[in-house]
Amino acid sequence: MDKIKQPYGTVLIKASHILDFLSNCDEPQALNTIAKETGLTNSTALKILDTLLLIGYVQKNPELKKFSLGLSIIKYANKSMNSLDIKKIAQPHLEELQRVTNETVHLGIQDKDNIIYITKIESKNPICLYSKIGNSIPMYCSAMGKAILADLSDEEIKNYLDCNPLIKLTDNTIVTKYDFMEEISKVRKMGYAYDNGEHEEDVICIGASITGSNKKYGAFSVSLPKYRLTENFHRQIVDAIQNCKLNILNELQ
Repeated sequence: MDKIKQPYGTVLIKASHILDFLSNCDEPQALNTIAKETGLTNSTALKILDTLLLIGYVQKNPELKKFSLGLSIIKYANKSMNSLDIKKIAQPHLEELQRVTNETVHLGIQDKDNIIYITKIESKNPICLYSKIGNSIPMYCSAMGKAILADLSDEEIKNYLDCNPLIKLTDNTIVTKYDFMEEISKVRKMGYAYDNGEHEEDVICIGASITGSNKKYGAFSVSLPKYRLTENFHRQIVDAIQNCKLNILNELQ
């Protein structure tokens, strides 16, 4: 039976059964136990475990020859839980931020060297911005990305810049390391960051990070067309962002 090529979906289901079983075990498990508890033959279970080992979803104790969940799947699970937690905690405060500013509000998390939108609250203005949950944008030209980077050490930021060329997306995109570090210095002093039409022409974003107890939860921002940003409205948005950040951090304590 094991020699018959199985449909991909069937293999995935069997892999999920193995992961479900291991997630409920406090101790590493032997192959025959895993096979028995998941209704698989030893050879089928071993083939699936070998694949899960390769991608880090499972780890194997070479002396005991027993299996447990791997670091990769634990990392992804923790990241997913953090995203869910911050969405739930931040949502009412982001809604209030949108009510006060009447502009588009985003919540994002860092994914490697990018920011991914995980929440969006639309502006009710007739002209609003196109974006959608799941979109990914570079950190160096986004308000949320700069805010998160500003919480890192200079050495960590320099490592980021070494791996991420500052590609010119608009006439306002910062394209030199020196200018970018100057920008980060301003963000640290102000406590919030700007995307001054650096990712999209004529679009302004003002954002702040959500970092508490040495844990980085992500960032949020207010986005609007440049023509709507008057001096008085700018101050109103900054005040609303600072209040929003304080309220979220208070709940995270």
